[in-house]
Amino acid sequence: MKTQLTDATSRSWLGPPIDARPLFAPEQAALMATLRGLSAADWDREAVPGWTVRDVAAHVLGDFYGRLARDRDGHQGGPGLAPGESLEAFIHRANREWVDAAGRLSPRLLTDTLDLVGGQVARFFESVDLDAPSLGVSWAGADPAPMWLDSARDLTEFWTHRQQIRHATGQGTDTDPRLLSVVLDTFMRALPHTLRTTSAPSGTQVEVRIDGPAGGSWTVTATEAKWTLAEAATAHPAAVVALDAETAWRLCTRGIQPDAALHRARIEGDRQLAAAVCDIVSIIY
Repeated sequence: MKTQLTDATSRSWLGPPIDARPLFAPEQAALMATLRGLSAADWDREAVPGWTVRDVAAHVLGDFYGRLARDRDGHQGGPGLAPGESLEAFIHRANREWVDAAGRLSPRLLTDTLDLVGGQVARFFESVDLDAPSLGVSWAGADPAPMWLDSARDLTEFWTHRQQIRHATGQGTDTDPRLLSVVLDTFMRALPHTLRTTSAPSGTQVEVRIDGPAGGSWTVTATEAKWTLAEAATAHPAAVVALDAETAWRLCTRGIQPDAALHRARIEGDRQLAAAVCDIVSIIY
């Protein structure tokens, strides 16, 4: 049995917990609707550099299997880091090997398997203890991370891959605020880690605002120890970075580069702090 995090305040800098558990079933349903609506030609369209729509779908299936095998079933097998290999390099290598091996699966078989296994993933996440320690979330600087962040991270990954498939096949971003609001909230938990090398007097605050029904406001504060999302916002932040939701999620997943996001942003106050915020990455990159 997993134990609770020993210090309840040790992850307070990540901000208040997110409960993504009820959203895995609707995200899974949306993925199935997207995949079952694709034409034969759509599966071969490029979704991200080097990967087709079929590759992205196969990658999601690998994520499904990995989560269930590891956390539901306690299975310890599978590939490991090679000598001298970084975590990022290992993840990219393992993903590539899985996608290559899944090349023998037809789109129909891949979709049917995603339907079967994805339902199990949704039911697994519905039952997790949000306070339990879980996999590290490197882009947030939390290792181990509480399950609330780890599970929300997985929701953002599934959602992002679905948008990549949608964009590749001529569809726009799914802006359903029920899902997008939680995705954006999770992505913003990278802010303290993003600013970890940015020096500022203790008490300095930077506010990030995201427009629209799925948006919100996040204030990150410099302390003697680290930047944190745990402090209350004041009326006079040193910098304000305002983004539209499309720019925000694409920046966090490197669908656009920081300089492009900075150009689109509405900035008040210290531009150096604003530029540092726009270096945010909320994926393994």
